[in-house]
Amino acid sequence: MSTAQSGHSAEQSHDRLPELKSFDESKLGVKGLVDSGVTRVPRMFVRRPDDLPAELGSGTSKFSIPVIDLARVKGDEACRDEVVQEVRRASETSGFFQVLNHGIPERVLEAMKDGVRRFFEQDGEIKKAYYTRDVTRKFVYNSNFDLYTAAVANWRDTFFCYMAPHPPRPDELPESCRDILIEYSKQVMDLGLRLLELLSEALGLTLNYLKEMDCGKGLVVIGHYYPPCPEPGLTLGTSKHSDNDFLTVLLQDDVGGLQVLSDDGLWVDVPVVPGALVVNIGDLLQLITNDRFKSVEHRVRANWAGPRISVACFFSTSFQPSDKVFGPIPELLSADNPPIYKSTTINKYLTYFAEHGLDGNSPLQHFKL
Repeated sequence: MSTAQSGHSAEQSHDRLPELKSFDESKLGVKGLVDSGVTRVPRMFVRRPDDLPAELGSGTSKFSIPVIDLARVKGDEACRDEVVQEVRRASETSGFFQVLNHGIPERVLEAMKDGVRRFFEQDGEIKKAYYTRDVTRKFVYNSNFDLYTAAVANWRDTFFCYMAPHPPRPDELPESCRDILIEYSKQVMDLGLRLLELLSEALGLTLNYLKEMDCGKGLVVIGHYYPPCPEPGLTLGTSKHSDNDFLTVLLQDDVGGLQVLSDDGLWVDVPVVPGALVVNIGDLLQLITNDRFKSVEHRVRANWAGPRISVACFFSTSFQPSDKVFGPIPELLSADNPPIYKSTTINKYLTYFAEHGLDGNSPLQHFKL
């Protein structure tokens, strides 16, 4: 056991609140710690020693994440059906797949990553103006949304912004990433709607079924910045969790670190495929498909080679006002397949998620009948 682990173990009962408040009130996030020259992972980020083997272990698994070429969708009917079946198999098993020829130009992908980098690497005093824990703001920058509820903090800083259905005014977005956020959001929204068509067909429903349910109505763009970590074996970039949306489209750089929990209980690396976007099923899609599609747990390892940059686009209205109720799709139910979940609003689901943070337990369990 390292010295850092031993020290943390001996001080489990310490009062974390002053440490958390000091970090939060600096408004400089994990990057601020790195810029200050820290050579050890501060106590608030260190995983408990008894958690490390389970949380940081990995191994060899037969589990794989398919790469699907969307160019075939525009081919003949047989080619499109092949794509639909590949999407169906991935959604029912791994819950993850990657897409190529998705229609978003490489220049836009690179510009979006550069925009995230510019925001987080700009002068700290400029960045502080956007630091908040008010999730109703159009643009929110902070470090660890669950800082005060999670057992340990994660080694990352984040911004998120609501880009649909009620996008912010341009002047509500930071100049460092304003133009590319607007452009990328439009293009990823188009891709998301096309993916929802494929997912609808994969369920045996009409092409527009999931779109007409408003699964693609909301879009939240989340920029993650994972600074280099001096002791990456002691912490995580993002703890184990499943996504609290219908569908996620993820842009990641070439640093790597994203891992998916396989059905045989092992952590599997998501390979970096040049030009590809990672797609995964969210909790709300698992709920409305009555467990037909799987929202699979995943995490991000801390790394010393960072910064790692990723952009997660969540198809969900999130905390934006909405009274729409979602429950298992009637066409997917039968006497042999009764509803597993109770109906809920997105706000109720997100409120439960926010109250519990990334505690390793899926909120889906709370909404089971």
